Amino acid sequence: MAESNVYDKLKELGIELPTAGAPAAAYVMSAQSGNTVYLSGHIAKKDGKVHAGKLGATLSTEEGRVAARAIAIDLIATLHAHVGDLNRVQRIVKVMSLVNSTPEFTEQHLVTNGASELIADVFGERGKHARSAFGVAQIPMGACVEIEMIAEVA
Repeated sequence: MAESNVYDKLKELGIELPTAGAPAAAYVMSAQSGNTVYLSGHIAKKDGKVHAGKLGATLSTEEGRVAARAIAIDLIATLHAHVGDLNRVQRIVKVMSLVNSTPEFTEQHLVTNGASELIADVFGERGKHARSAFGVAQIPMGACVEIEMIAEVA
């Protein structure tokens, strides 16, 4: 059975991909080695600005989950800009999530589900990935979440 068209799925979910972001320092947004595409960490944004905050202090798990979902959309936009056609994606291999959180906060995995669930919704079986979710003391510019992704392409 053929996988569904990624762009049809995005439309069905009501998602319009934004323009891929530009790097904020001395790096590129994506790099490819063989069939593997590595996407740099993308930070949470809200209304076009950095979505700052600390989970367990100023933001709830649900707010973090929504931020992670928005990052997944930005990651998909960067992947689209890199490969030109998201239907070339064979597999989302790995997602790594950094959650700006208090030492007591232990729901980084639930925050990261916001991204993981959307990626699986968009890519189907190809979107089921390995994952790590960490709590960290701080993220650049005070962002609440940063996520990077690795994909295999044809």
